[in-house]
Amino acid sequence: MSDDILEMDSASETGDFDEAKLDMIEEDVVYIEEFLPTYHSIIEKTTLTKVHQVEYNNRPDSLFFNDGKRRIDFILVYEDEDKKGFEKRHTFQRRKRRREYFEASLMKLGMELEATLSEVDNKVIFVKVHMPWELLCTYAEVLHIKVPIKPNDIPTRPSLWSVFNCITKHFYPDEDLIRREPEFFTAPFEKNRVNDFYIKNKDLFFTPSMRSRMAFYILSRAPYEVRASIKKFGITKLLDSGVYKAAYPLHDCRFNVKSKEQDYPNERLLLFKEWAHPKNFYKMQPLDLIRKYYGEKIGIYFAWLGFYTMMLAVAAVVGLGCFFYGYHTQETSTWSKEVCDPEIGGKIVMCPQCDLCKYWMLNSTCDTSKTLCIFDNFGTLVFAVFMSVWVTLFLELWKRYQAELEYDWDTVEFLEQEGPPRPEYEAKCIYERKNPITGVKEKVPFTACGRCVRLSIGIGTVLFWIMLILASIVSIIVYRLAVFYTLSKKLRDSNELKNLEPIKEYVTPQMATSVTASIISFVVIMILNMLYERVAIWITDFELPRTMRDYENSLTLKMFLFQFVNYYSSCFYIAFVKGKAVGHPGNPVYLLGKYRNEECDPGGCLIELTTQLSVIMGGKAIWNNIQEVLIPWVKNRFSYFCSGRVIEKEIPRWEQDYKLLAISKLGLFYEYLEMVIQFGFVTLFVASFPLAPALALINNLFEIRVDAWKFTTQFRRMVPEKAQDIGAWQPILQGVAILAVATNAMIIAFTSDMIPRLVYYWSFSVYPYGDHDNHTMQGYINSSLSFLSINDFSPKFSVNVTGQPRNSTICRYRDYRFPPGHHRQYEHNMLYWHVVAAKMAFIIVVEHIVYFTKFILSYVIPDVPYAVKEQIKREKYLTQVLLHETNLKLVTKRLKPAADEETHEEINETKEEAEDEC
Repeated sequence: MSDDILEMDSASETGDFDEAKLDMIEEDVVYIEEFLPTYHSIIEKTTLTKVHQVEYNNRPDSLFFNDGKRRIDFILVYEDEDKKGFEKRHTFQRRKRRREYFEASLMKLGMELEATLSEVDNKVIFVKVHMPWELLCTYAEVLHIKVPIKPNDIPTRPSLWSVFNCITKHFYPDEDLIRREPEFFTAPFEKNRVNDFYIKNKDLFFTPSMRSRMAFYILSRAPYEVRASIKKFGITKLLDSGVYKAAYPLHDCRFNVKSKEQDYPNERLLLFKEWAHPKNFYKMQPLDLIRKYYGEKIGIYFAWLGFYTMMLAVAAVVGLGCFFYGYHTQETSTWSKEVCDPEIGGKIVMCPQCDLCKYWMLNSTCDTSKTLCIFDNFGTLVFAVFMSVWVTLFLELWKRYQAELEYDWDTVEFLEQEGPPRPEYEAKCIYERKNPITGVKEKVPFTACGRCVRLSIGIGTVLFWIMLILASIVSIIVYRLAVFYTLSKKLRDSNELKNLEPIKEYVTPQMATSVTASIISFVVIMILNMLYERVAIWITDFELPRTMRDYENSLTLKMFLFQFVNYYSSCFYIAFVKGKAVGHPGNPVYLLGKYRNEECDPGGCLIELTTQLSVIMGGKAIWNNIQEVLIPWVKNRFSYFCSGRVIEKEIPRWEQDYKLLAISKLGLFYEYLEMVIQFGFVTLFVASFPLAPALALINNLFEIRVDAWKFTTQFRRMVPEKAQDIGAWQPILQGVAILAVATNAMIIAFTSDMIPRLVYYWSFSVYPYGDHDNHTMQGYINSSLSFLSINDFSPKFSVNVTGQPRNSTICRYRDYRFPPGHHRQYEHNMLYWHVVAAKMAFIIVVEHIVYFTKFILSYVIPDVPYAVKEQIKREKYLTQVLLHETNLKLVTKRLKPAADEETHEEINETKEEAEDEC
């Protein structure tokens, strides 16, 4: 083989990068024999076997080779280099040689290939890949694929819902179209025991998703260049370097037209009609068919999303009840009436909230106070406790449901070590170490010291970028202070709002600052997301995890940390920092020695937190829908019109799929991330926004169908992958659930006015602190406002003379301090310490009660249902019987010739003794 073949391609199509540098980057050293049991290297300078090219047979719906017998398990697409320009011929020839070696390696492994010219572009060639029966059996054993051994003979118990079957059947897919899959006991496939498995038809024994998974396993490890012990391999590298344009399994038909071929399952069409179509938004998902068509990994995602959405329906009903309760009580709230009363709130002069602000009357916040009653009431307290219990029920019930799916989908014994190593990991295995479990020497990409260095660099980089996110949040806080200061100065003497009487009362410095800061915060969040995505991927690639599961778990943790700080830090600031360390108007706290620390809106910080959540949740939902629906649709339509020189029905199946968009390498990662971030908004800050579950429910009802529509109509078929659960997202959800109890308790204690009202109602409204005979909320507003003498303002304070209150030498502010003239003036009074003690007691009591309830629920609800345990035990028993009987037959078969030989010798000896006696 010539040395040209050993040169590296560039990552781009033009090949203008320095080839020597690329050769250093792609230094793939690995012993592929460890991972491909039928692998044998092609000797250098050996004549390579070429792929046979055939003409298109005008059967656009066919999923087979031209002979109509061999099924297409995978498609490879490339452009013919011989039809390219001469100026790039040297680059294209290197790619051609590598592709020819790669395809020859596949055929030597036992794969069968057939090439067909494109019907649209004569430069594009499609290579069809088929795996024969023997090869399928080999790699089914390598990948521990579980297959049927016997039909399930355990009778199913009727469920509670079966009683209401006449009603519930309308919420399930049409059973005449999507029939229930038969249930089998399964066991890992073993090639030497093929006769013991439940095989009716060899062509249908391994499902298309199984065949595609095994084909991709081989494609990911087949070599395209070998020199001594250095082997360069994998379809991924060939795709990145432009040797191939695409590699994908086939859809079985068009999504909206039934296949003309006989006996085709048309599963894609069924999924579109009964799952992806928007008219089915109220129906349950056909999870078994999704798993069969796309694999367990996609199936478990949609199962989790559907279960989460179903549980959200319960939370949404309770949240709406809480909202309507607050809406109903806003007109009857005693403290809200006092704010709006001209004789009470209309006569209370409030101190300016900044050095350039005006005095203002308390009743100017009448509408804000009524709005606050909707979200800050006793129903909110009940709802926050309910959501803490709800999240526990959700996680525990999901574990049970997940256990059922694990058994039904044969992933119960899917262990992490069964996952094959990533090709990128295999390519760097240059060191030897002794496996502490098996005691066998194995190849690893780095030493123990090298691994520590990589992890240290990764952790340090993650912490650095998290600090950068926090720095952006601080900059937004400075923006809020500067804008509030500027608007207060501009609007102090401005008459620009004279003609805007309907909205004049709403255009305040506080409201303008809050809304603009929320919008800017959202924009910054979306920009940082794109940046941190690349950073997280780079760090994870640098760490070099062994399996794809390890890779996704590592990336998941990093991305969630970034997103957690990015999305939630502004909410945490408003809930727990803003307005907490402001001093009092006579001695305010200044940031950077210039900007007076930001106070809450006159209606309280709870309204601002609700505004922030609404902007982020709403903006995120709109942006995600644009990304997930509009962009793929526009790309596909543009591609269709650019290359639509042939009528679509005349294009073969593989070329129709080639027009579709390719799935991201990270697959479902962003779908999970989107939902987990939403889960955080629903649970962490639900005490301030009881409508969050309802909004999340509406979004998820569309999200399920949008994702289904996207996967079914706009993207190529994904390579099926095995998955036992939702991976690293499970502990992340549990961590968020635990944190949610603390955040909601603290929101009610420190951000809401719930505790001060309760303290006043039960202690300070009656004797010895109050003048009322019975417990009441009357007088609460007056007790919650402290006095300040106008003469005691800070020296930095300046105010418009016309804004100074007439016939008044004092103003009021929200705090619990002694009045001027008292020997402890402006120090915290007794009510303040009662409120603080009540807040701390509330947090401790609520947290302990909720955590104890969560512990009881997690203990009472078993993770695996009893019926599933029975089925697992039955399956293990049958597997042991099968293996025992097979081994017994082998031993008997081997011992029988020896026993026959010994019997024959004994007979001969008896005959000889009889002859001697005669």
